[in-house]
Amino acid sequence: MIIKKGKDGNVTIYYLDKDISDEKMDLLKNTYVKPDQINLMITDDADVYNADGSVLLICFRKHKLTQDKVDAFYDNVIKFALSKTTNRGSTSGSKKHHIGFNPKIMTNIIGYFDKFGPSQKQIITRKHIKNLLNVRETRFTMDFPDKFKKMMPLVKEIDNCYKLYTPEYYAKQRKKANQTPFKIEGTSFTTITTNVNFRTSIHKDMGDDEEGFGNLVVIEHGKYTGAETCLPQYGVGVDVRTCDVLFMNVHEWHGNLPMHPENADVKRLSIVCYLRRNLWEKTKHKTKKFMIAHNKRVKGLRGLGAGLKNAVLLDEEEE
Repeated sequence: MIIKKGKDGNVTIYYLDKDISDEKMDLLKNTYVKPDQINLMITDDADVYNADGSVLLICFRKHKLTQDKVDAFYDNVIKFALSKTTNRGSTSGSKKHHIGFNPKIMTNIIGYFDKFGPSQKQIITRKHIKNLLNVRETRFTMDFPDKFKKMMPLVKEIDNCYKLYTPEYYAKQRKKANQTPFKIEGTSFTTITTNVNFRTSIHKDMGDDEEGFGNLVVIEHGKYTGAETCLPQYGVGVDVRTCDVLFMNVHEWHGNLPMHPENADVKRLSIVCYLRRNLWEKTKHKTKKFMIAHNKRVKGLRGLGAGLKNAVLLDEEEE
């Protein structure tokens, strides 16, 4: 419900009250956002606050990213981003945390993560490996450093927008990022999640820095309608398109409306950049020398896994 609306230059300022009580939102967890729950759809520059202005919910800016950087990111990641996941139960509409293999869910992680993948856990257990910090480079970062390097200009541009448009949140997150070498160099992020055509159910993000803000970018390949990112408790959605940036309070209930592609080849690649709090907790004040040695040791698990059944490096993200 819109309580008040104003302008600050080209930016529309909204103050919204909750349309759905906290108690009812708890019951809607893991269900999908419905169109009739959304009465305000944002398509232009806007800042959205709660009713009394004490909490920033959304900061949205149109056409702030550079097309050639967007293209380079897409070209270098899309093959990997199309990999199928074995997890994401908590954001897929399933009541189960682990949902098994699902060919409809393409969600993957890049950068650093604070849990070992399933095959790494298998090797560590069977080989009785001790004193190995439970932090790792993700498969993409480890296997495709050249592609990762070509994606970095967009990631740094997102980071710059984060600093420009939500500086208070950025400063707190960057301070943490500066305390660990296990991060995406030159940014406030440790981790990137990519999703392709993935409709998330209503959820709150877990694991990311509670003092930071969610960073969402979308790259379109083909035409579609829908897939808007929504905060259903406040009845608001945002239509994020290529070169736009959305900063949002991901500790509020959020999810996506259904996507309606015009043909079977349409891809909506969403990019979420964030700092994982547990990773920061485990690695703050570690040295770069420690990081290099640790990464080498983790990479060496592959050789130790020779001959073990199903010993293939897989990434697994847990919400």
